[in-house]
Amino acid sequence: MTTLCGCGKKPVATSSNSIFVIAPYRYAGTWVFNDVSRGLYQEPFVAGIPGIIDKLAEDIPDADKGFRLLFSAQSFPGHTHTLVWKVKEAGGNWYACPQCQMEGWLCPALLKYFREAPKVIYFKAEKK
Repeated sequence: MTTLCGCGKKPVATSSNSIFVIAPYRYAGTWVFNDVSRGLYQEPFVAGIPGIIDKLAEDIPDADKGFRLLFSAQSFPGHTHTLVWKVKEAGGNWYACPQCQMEGWLCPALLKYFREAPKVIYFKAEKK
């Protein structure tokens, strides 16, 4: 069985941080990110999330080489977008982004940041 999202490892929230930061970049035709502290390397975004990231990153110069993506289960000053939980499926969770009018699926790697899938994820993208 091919694992696209570190799903073979038991997901565990390992930090009490309120705001998380990752640096997505393009690799092999999709958006991926690394988070060594959580055992994630070239973790791909799939199933609709790349389209949402395309929208977020369209005004960031050289976004393909990486940009900062801040996210939290709590509202924070300056957040620009939200993902609203829809349904659990295949070990992951579907979310809708009202600002982009798009939906996407987040794999179980989400649970490396949160103990359970948040009902709302607040986020913003910015240049590194």
